[in-house]
Amino acid sequence: MATIQNPILTGFNPDPSICRVGEDYYIAVSTFEWFPGVQIYHSKDLKNWRLIARPLNRISQLNMMGNPDSGGVWAPQLSYNNDMFWLIYSDIKVVDGPWKDGHNYLVTCDTIDGEWSEPIYLNSSGFDPSLFHDEDGHKYLVNMLWDHRVDNHSFYGIVLQEYSASEQRLIGKPEIIFKGTDLRVTEAPHLYQINGYYYLLTAEGGTSYEHAATIARSKNLRGPYEVHPENPLITAWPSPRIPLQKAGHASIVKTHTNEWFLVHLTGRPLSREGQALLGPRGYCPLGRETAIQRLEWRNDWPYVVGGNYPSLEIEGPQIAEVQWEPGFPEKDDFNSDTLNSHFQSLRIPLGEHIVSLSDNPGHLRLYGKESLTSKFTQAFVARRWQHFNFTAETKLTFNPTTFQQSAGLVNYYNTQNWTSCQITWNEDKGRILELVACDNFTYIQPLQGNEIVIPEDVEYVYLRVDVESDVYHYSYSFDGEDWTIIPVTFHSYKLSDDYIQGGGFFTGAFVGMQCQDISGQSEHADFDYFIYKSHS
Repeated sequence: MATIQNPILTGFNPDPSICRVGEDYYIAVSTFEWFPGVQIYHSKDLKNWRLIARPLNRISQLNMMGNPDSGGVWAPQLSYNNDMFWLIYSDIKVVDGPWKDGHNYLVTCDTIDGEWSEPIYLNSSGFDPSLFHDEDGHKYLVNMLWDHRVDNHSFYGIVLQEYSASEQRLIGKPEIIFKGTDLRVTEAPHLYQINGYYYLLTAEGGTSYEHAATIARSKNLRGPYEVHPENPLITAWPSPRIPLQKAGHASIVKTHTNEWFLVHLTGRPLSREGQALLGPRGYCPLGRETAIQRLEWRNDWPYVVGGNYPSLEIEGPQIAEVQWEPGFPEKDDFNSDTLNSHFQSLRIPLGEHIVSLSDNPGHLRLYGKESLTSKFTQAFVARRWQHFNFTAETKLTFNPTTFQQSAGLVNYYNTQNWTSCQITWNEDKGRILELVACDNFTYIQPLQGNEIVIPEDVEYVYLRVDVESDVYHYSYSFDGEDWTIIPVTFHSYKLSDDYIQGGGFFTGAFVGMQCQDISGQSEHADFDYFIYKSHS
């Protein structure tokens, strides 16, 4: 029996939905405004996971151009039935104000890593849709129902409606089957049929530190549902100093060895030492991650082994451990025909006119597009922060002719919160290296007047960021051997859900390469390699 260390999916990997097919296990997680949409991980032992698919990889399946920050793909749900994978997801178009405009879709595929179907539109009544395959052959969609009315609670309840696979549409009348508990903010419904009961697992309390998972049961699909006698099933809210926080938004699986486990959302705050201003819980720049807990059954109710809070370490199932090769190389030399699957772009796929691995072989070429504040077309390729301590490094050649052109290394949360170490152009100095920061949409240039002049005979510039838990610094080199630290300190917590405009955002920190050209000339930058190396 292996010991599993939590979280099992580090970095921004929230809202897990777990699915078993024989002796294979899959978890689908939210991607919000990042493209391709939905990440699916594969495991044989519940301990070791690898990214195996991003199913929403065509604009016909997912077009998020113009979507707001933290809009896009919310809470996908993965299931397997009738020799087919079924994936349900939301595309959220509005996040502010009294409305949450979003649309719910279904795609299917015979294999987890194949070409998924064109989407079937389901409804737009609320987010977090989930498909339940009843033992009698019927299928039902459940989702939270959004209420925009003044003086009403926005989370109206969980609505159920039958889905006709032959007609590829919802049929019958939608019915409210659960109004939630006094924790409120009832969302993320999943239905299970176990030992003669229908179990309805939901998330409650909001998706930050008050987060929780609630479970209720009924002999009748449409209820009434009685709530777990020791609700919630899992939460970290009463325990502000345990290492795993924000526990909630969960999914249940029974292994092929007849053991039960719960995967759930979690967050790991930065060290609290010396950060009294952050409060007892702190900020989570790695975003909301995925953890796993063992379940046991008593009186036909599931309980988290050890108590209803997240444990950092658990006993795994009675399955031999199967380790995977790392999916992301420590150094990517861009010698492949395709971009490594751990890289993503924002909102839309980036075609050959924006990103190319063939125009200058052995390089990633980015053709400059809109600024990092744009919600439409950025030439930006990035990967998740997955460790509190790491180094990211790149080497690029770029020859701007106007201050409207820039390219470099970026640490990013959303369009209003990011930092960049970048090459650009100055009328008096020529090519320069500068720092740029956007802090809750306040634009800052810390080196203004003291930018670093790039010698005329230098073709490639090396850029590096060293993240050391609470802080990070940029460095540069003109030969790849002698490095100079730029004496400006950036704070990691400013790239967290908890900091951004006081909360209400749902992603995590990314690091990557960007090229900007707002002159419209599409000047390109060539990146020779990208390194991501953890120190913990």
